[in-house]
Amino acid sequence: MPTRRPPPTIKLTATVATVLILPWALGYGSGSPPAEPPSAAATKLNQQPLPDLEPGVTVREITQDEPFTMVALTGADLSGTSAKIRAKRADGSWGPWYATAHEATEHASPARPADAPGPDGTEPVFVGRTTAVQIAVTRAGPAAQAQTPAKQQTPPKQPKPDLGYIPATAAQPFAQNISAVLITPPKAPVDAQWSPPSAALAPGQPPNIIPRSQWGAGARGRCGKPAESGPIHAAVVHHTAGSNDYSPEDSAEIIRAIYAYHTRTLGWCDIGYNALVDKYGQVFEGRAGGITKGIVGSHAGGFNKNTWGVSMIGTFDDAPPPPIQLETVGRLLGWRLGLDLADPRGTVHLTSAGGASTHVPRGSELTLPAIIGHRDLDATECPGEQGYVALNEIREIAARFGDPPGPEDLARTMQGGAIHTRWLELGGSEGMLGAVTSPEAIGEGSTKYATFEHGAVYWSPETGAQPITGAIYDAWASLGYERGMLGLPTSAEIPEPEWIGQNFQHGTLNYNRASGSVVRVIDGNAEELPPPPPEGPPVQLERFSRVLEIG
Repeated sequence: MPTRRPPPTIKLTATVATVLILPWALGYGSGSPPAEPPSAAATKLNQQPLPDLEPGVTVREITQDEPFTMVALTGADLSGTSAKIRAKRADGSWGPWYATAHEATEHASPARPADAPGPDGTEPVFVGRTTAVQIAVTRAGPAAQAQTPAKQQTPPKQPKPDLGYIPATAAQPFAQNISAVLITPPKAPVDAQWSPPSAALAPGQPPNIIPRSQWGAGARGRCGKPAESGPIHAAVVHHTAGSNDYSPEDSAEIIRAIYAYHTRTLGWCDIGYNALVDKYGQVFEGRAGGITKGIVGSHAGGFNKNTWGVSMIGTFDDAPPPPIQLETVGRLLGWRLGLDLADPRGTVHLTSAGGASTHVPRGSELTLPAIIGHRDLDATECPGEQGYVALNEIREIAARFGDPPGPEDLARTMQGGAIHTRWLELGGSEGMLGAVTSPEAIGEGSTKYATFEHGAVYWSPETGAQPITGAIYDAWASLGYERGMLGLPTSAEIPEPEWIGQNFQHGTLNYNRASGSVVRVIDGNAEELPPPPPEGPPVQLERFSRVLEIG
């Protein structure tokens, strides 16, 4: 059978890939320079005390004329209290309750020495744009359980899977005399455009990483010379907190809010995480100092040295992280651990530095997997029940970082897209198209396509996702694919007794069942096309292959 358009390829000219920090989050993809991102320094933080908290449950409603999107709780000592937050929607109804989680303690730094006093705090909870929230604070005490409203009860936790190791998590109370911090980060320019990440990457190629300067932190942090701990031995996976209902453009806004809260409210010298990944597969550079270096973050109390913290933006107590988020986190950690020759499937020995947010005594050693959840180290539910269950998948993706992707890997990268949906409608791997042979790729203009064992699927906003196979595919390819005079297919094949036809934007192709010839029809003019050469139709390599030099 003649060969058809080959899968998109990426040529790596370096033997060891290094990180690509590309400013393409907002304002890129259209060929125009990016809009200047808002500065995290413009974030507004309004602290409101929550007085007269009684034992048991106390619900306080907090309002503010100016809309805000995130809420955190702070106090001199967050021990003995837990809290949940919900926001008022635009229609006046109340959204779901979101549990708060205790922030890990910042390590010593020039901006805040180890013995410097500072407020204790929860992680900021993303609630969406609102002007009112309710905060349900539960103080420890004999009446606490009896006074908790049924709707506010935390559902019983499912039994944990057999992990093969013992996590450090232990029951530990949270907060008492607290204040609410209402956070209003600056929004991106209205004309900013979002470009989705690449659906799949070549073996050994890390995800593109959005630099600090492009989400508003500025290139340098406030830590003076960032502390380095040497090689990274383990990665700690977190989730943020709050609603998963955010847009691609909201992600940088959420990170600006976290950064402002960490530095201006908690007094830390920088954002705590080394990197953050949203549900769309965007990766954001976290703490300053160099993402390829062993920069000490502030994400896992007692275990910040020789670990690398990545936070999934969202809450994953009940809902699992989307496939593209898991794939991106796995590839990111496969790359980052690989820089220091750490095995994503291996085990490591971590020594506790002690601290308020971990019950592991200073100097004690834990033996854990190289990729772990925050709850394995500190008294928290982070990264949520479903996020924790997904750690095995993240480890496997990370371990396969340098392996060529197989059909299942390629199919997973396309999940949720129109091409993947159409392929499933046609029977998936067992259908007319067969298994996936390429990632989703960019064609002419807004065109996207993916190749399969027996054909391809092409998509555009005007035509939708249309399959093309066999002799008609070969003939269309010989005419220049979507750049040719026919344009894109607008239908699947239409079987007739003597012919098989397929419609295109500017004409049709008809396959003669008896002779095997293909006839092109444009504006009523029919022309029989010559058969494609034995080596297959021509391929425009300068357009469909991408040469990427990294090193």
